[in-house]
Amino acid sequence: MSGAPTREVARRTFAAEFNDASYTFKESDDERAPVYLLLPTGERANRVFVVGTLTEKEDVGEDSEYWRGRVVDPNGDTFFVYAGQYQPDAAAMLRELEAPEYVAIAGKPRTYEMDDGTVNVSLRPESITVVDDSTRDRWVVETAERTLERISTFDDETNRYAAMAREEYDRPVDTYRDNAIRALESLDTDGKSSDGGESDDGLSDGGMNDGGTSDEASGENETPMQ
Repeated sequence: MSGAPTREVARRTFAAEFNDASYTFKESDDERAPVYLLLPTGERANRVFVVGTLTEKEDVGEDSEYWRGRVVDPNGDTFFVYAGQYQPDAAAMLRELEAPEYVAIAGKPRTYEMDDGTVNVSLRPESITVVDDSTRDRWVVETAERTLERISTFDDETNRYAAMAREEYDRPVDTYRDNAIRALESLDTDGKSSDGGESDDGLSDGGMNDGGTSDEASGENETPMQ
């Protein structure tokens, strides 16, 4: 077997939980070790996979292009996405897209501390793809399922990431259960998005969903997550 490192699994999360996640950590002293964002429901995330509505975009760069996009989930919460010269494909997509548009984004979380001590979380995209409404709806169903699964094991004494979340965050996980339920209730009730089908059917982040990996290195963590 090859000794090449594998790319980290991309976690599904709604924007409310993603934005509440402010704690980052490594699991080794290796300079190239992955940096993980700790989700409040008790999971580590070096990469995430989100689908939502691109509602606006703006070039906020000074000396070169640096695009900021707002991607809204079904609850009206926002993922902030930033792409510049080191993410040329994603930056090109943000430049060309016209809002509103459903998009699927695989990428890495990035945290930065404000002057007042608060921590903001954004997403550095590896890829941005335009998707249809049925793909977006399947993502909502599957993200709700993953969120509820994490919550169901949150009190398991063997769940080390849940223990870390209890220590680092003072937030009841019921908030995220309610968030997941609201997202499901927002979907149309005609049955097209409630089948809970497998994510590989048109809803792929490149083979790095909550249950899979790919063969690209996970050590490319030049993004600042301080």
